[in-house]
Amino acid sequence: MPLKEYGVLAARAVDRRREGAADTPHYQIHLQDGGGRNFRAAVNVESQQSPSELLYLADDNFRHPVLDLLAGAGTGWTPLPSGPGRANLDFIRGNLFDPAAMRLLPPDAAGPDNDLADLLDHYVLRAIADPEAGLYVFGERWGPEQAKKDKIFGFSPGNGVHDVHMNQGNSTAFRRDDGVWQDGGVLLHFPGEDRWVAIFLAFQSQAWHTDNATGHSIEGAQPRPEPGELQLLILAALVNPPGPAPEAECVLLLNASPETADLTGWRIADRLKNSCPVPAGPLTAGAVLQVPVADGVQLGNSGGVITLLDPQGLKVHGVSYTADQASREGWTLTF
Repeated sequence: MPLKEYGVLAARAVDRRREGAADTPHYQIHLQDGGGRNFRAAVNVESQQSPSELLYLADDNFRHPVLDLLAGAGTGWTPLPSGPGRANLDFIRGNLFDPAAMRLLPPDAAGPDNDLADLLDHYVLRAIADPEAGLYVFGERWGPEQAKKDKIFGFSPGNGVHDVHMNQGNSTAFRRDDGVWQDGGVLLHFPGEDRWVAIFLAFQSQAWHTDNATGHSIEGAQPRPEPGELQLLILAALVNPPGPAPEAECVLLLNASPETADLTGWRIADRLKNSCPVPAGPLTAGAVLQVPVADGVQLGNSGGVITLLDPQGLKVHGVSYTADQASREGWTLTF
């Protein structure tokens, strides 16, 4: 079953605590919303299962249409029912980042800038020092726990967010937490720099092809790709053609491999998972193909995602674009 109460906390970071040799060490963040309510975000930095090191990705200049769907800074906790079109995170369906770009880091190691806690410190301490900075922490809510102090920071009542990581494709021991559109993450907004930072975490034991209803791993599907492994990928898209609607939107595919690809059964999908077929036939090595968008697929000018699906309906590649990127009429976006 999915997480009981998934959502996002919008608040300011006021303190942090690094945990050492514990069974499941976390990086703890003390946050306060605009109403003065206290929360704790417990961010996993190590897995209970071997291999214990987490996969991470830190994007110093995060741009994605999900940013336009977030509540205002300091608004506290916002529940997010499962599904696209809201501020929910989904590492697979939301095209938030390239999974091949994730790397491993130990939870805590001697020396500077060489572990996951150091990485989180780099951004969280900056946010604590900046009175304008805001955090958006995605995960599962606990509390408020009446008449019970928080075990880390001592505020009362206990209240907070955990499961701040990928929450689908779990191994058997944690399969009960699987769901779609309920992944965790930390977004940091620095208004003075007009910049967003995104931090995404996943366990090595999690699968990267999951069922669209349950979030359970799909048996026999390919694992998370390594950099440069994809044969077919989305190279560019014309999302705002010249002239009035309806517009002739299109997507440009590239065969990056040295082998001819058979495009029979492949499809292009939009943010709401409407899809249209890619023209069937061979695509030679190094060649590109312009795919007209049809069958209700919409590449909206307010931002969106584009996903390439294989004949089994599994995601192979995905990209996203913002309203700002789509604002220039007639320009082709490159990814």
